[in-house]
Amino acid sequence: MQVKKFFAGIISLFLGSLLFAQTELPMPPIPSSHEYHHEVILNTIASIAKLHAKTDTVLPFTGNAAYDAAVFRSVKIRVNNLRAKVESNEALNDYARFKWLRGINEMLTGFVSIYRIRQANASLLPPLVKAYEEAMNTDIAGNSIEPIVAENALEIGGVLIDNFALKDNRGINASKDLLVLKTCQRNPKEILNILTRYPDNRYADSLITAAAFRDQEELYRYAAVPNALGRKIQSVNHPLVKIIGRLALTKTGRMYFPFLDNLYKGKISMDSITPYVVNDSSTGYYKLLVKTRIDYAQRMQRGDTPMAAQVLTNRLRSKAVELFINDINALHDEPNENIRFKKLEELGPEELYYLAVMGEEEIYTSSFVVGVYPRIFQRMQIPRSDSLLQLLHGDYYRKFIKICAAYNTLDNFLGRMDKPVAENLMRYFVNGLEAGTTLEDAVDVADSYASIYNKDLRKLILAQVQTNLKKQTDLQSRGALIYRLLNTIFLSLDSTNKVDIAGTLGIDPVYVMPKKNLQDSTGRIIVQQFSYGDKDATVYFSAFMSRFSNANWRIIRKPQWVEISSARGAPITIYANLPLDETQELDVQAQDSLLSYFEEKGIAPTIVIHRGHSYYLPETISRLPSSAKIVLLGSCGGYQKLNDILHICPTAHIISSKQVAAGVVNQSLIDAITEKLRAGQDLNWEQLWKTVQVRVGAGYRDKFEDYIPPHKNLGAIFIMAYDKAAHKK
Repeated sequence: MQVKKFFAGIISLFLGSLLFAQTELPMPPIPSSHEYHHEVILNTIASIAKLHAKTDTVLPFTGNAAYDAAVFRSVKIRVNNLRAKVESNEALNDYARFKWLRGINEMLTGFVSIYRIRQANASLLPPLVKAYEEAMNTDIAGNSIEPIVAENALEIGGVLIDNFALKDNRGINASKDLLVLKTCQRNPKEILNILTRYPDNRYADSLITAAAFRDQEELYRYAAVPNALGRKIQSVNHPLVKIIGRLALTKTGRMYFPFLDNLYKGKISMDSITPYVVNDSSTGYYKLLVKTRIDYAQRMQRGDTPMAAQVLTNRLRSKAVELFINDINALHDEPNENIRFKKLEELGPEELYYLAVMGEEEIYTSSFVVGVYPRIFQRMQIPRSDSLLQLLHGDYYRKFIKICAAYNTLDNFLGRMDKPVAENLMRYFVNGLEAGTTLEDAVDVADSYASIYNKDLRKLILAQVQTNLKKQTDLQSRGALIYRLLNTIFLSLDSTNKVDIAGTLGIDPVYVMPKKNLQDSTGRIIVQQFSYGDKDATVYFSAFMSRFSNANWRIIRKPQWVEISSARGAPITIYANLPLDETQELDVQAQDSLLSYFEEKGIAPTIVIHRGHSYYLPETISRLPSSAKIVLLGSCGGYQKLNDILHICPTAHIISSKQVAAGVVNQSLIDAITEKLRAGQDLNWEQLWKTVQVRVGAGYRDKFEDYIPPHKNLGAIFIMAYDKAAHKK
């Protein structure tokens, strides 16, 4: 029924406005000098019939043979009538007749060209022929074809203005300008790129203004270039364009740019910002960024999106890390808190809050737990967390909850507000996950759930997920998928629910890593350990080597790495670069040398281990092989880097710590994994976790509990499951 309605609608359109049913005009005698041109037109019509397939006799407009034949017959009649009108028009001299016959054929070959490169489908042919007839009549009458170009599709206009017979029409330049306008309207993201070729277009001012409201940073970049378009932008008399143009010509323009919306609306002036811009490494500039972000957050709550809001966010993030987080991280070994966190003295609770949410990936566990988090509440007159969120208009509250959960401060955070308020907050935490353009909020919820041990809180979150799932009326919607995945993942954490998470979600097993998935074509398992030359390296690397100095393993020492191979049991080879002097970057040179060796020998590690502090982790991730199936992050806060790893290794099993990593725990995990594999066994994560828990002993039990095994990396599991489900659609 739906297919019939579709065809009926198409045919009604063609027959009503495009078929232009006419009586075929008699063809007057054709002079011998014109016969060739008529023959070319007829041959082109015949070739159009076979554009879809060589066996076709008509171009398939709808797929219905009878309808297609009717449409094509009407097109042929109109083309033949055009030929007849050219030959019978006594006002045309011989050259004019030649010009129009050539023009008719060029119109048809123009259609062939855009059809072949898929710029047009078959339905464009009838209106093109009709538009060409109107353009021909208009031109012969001495009038502009611009109105015809204006009322037809962009592709039709393109064929018309490129036509030999219409090239001297008095409206051709206006029509070209109009086509640039139509092209920009169809591709608003490309306006400025298009205008680089047509800076003098008569619609340029309005198009530049439209581009200014769409992407202010892009206009800034174009306005700064000393070319024709840059000069055109500078000449546009619109307040927003003028501000952006002025900033683009200012050396410190980018420092003002985060405040563009307030500048445009007259809430602040450039002069008032200048003292902070002059010294952008001061606390004052960061505070101004925070103040502006809070203002923007309030507006966004009301549905008003400020211009250049992302620019502000990016600058706020970079300044948070550059001015504060790098400093307090670098002093992680400083026992005196007053010295380590001196940089935070001038910051109020809101500025400390943004340090956490903006620097989530960079901030060390101790920097947050010992430094930023407690100082937020110490500097509030009434240290309530609901008051804090009200002050910030709820900005990034999901991110802050996730961080608190990851660093085991969530109970403290929720305990600083009344219980009903805390429960409502956690319900909101789970609501509206389908509204965003990314999966970040949903991943934050998944990660947080894995870090929450309060049974009542878990029960509340699960119930809210299930409530939201029931509200999804379209079971194929993005929202239904998000909540269905979260529900399945959360239920799987309770073994009494007996949820086969891999089977239900259609992803690789998460509770077990089969040894066959780790073996290369020869049956060998390749392990790569990234080591760094920090001051702790001598301790952990010495312990690492001692664990393999026995009859079960054979060690080959090389100038930049060691090669450890199993002498008994299943074949395993571990490559570990030496933790050479970091001050001369000899450690990363050793890593690169080992990678070159891998490439030369065709070696692809399936297990990757990161050893060293968290600030080295980006170096490891930048060298991470896509072949990795297991990634052990033996550094503080490695849990925050899951998304980066999954981008490179989408199905990897990741082991990471939410808090401070410990060399003893890392080595115990390495021992357990390599011994299981050497014994020819699969890696069952639940069983292996119990084994390691016993090995580390009571002294490191608390540290070990902060490590997250692959089957409890809920954010990673959610991303894998979502990608799998999305690809099925």
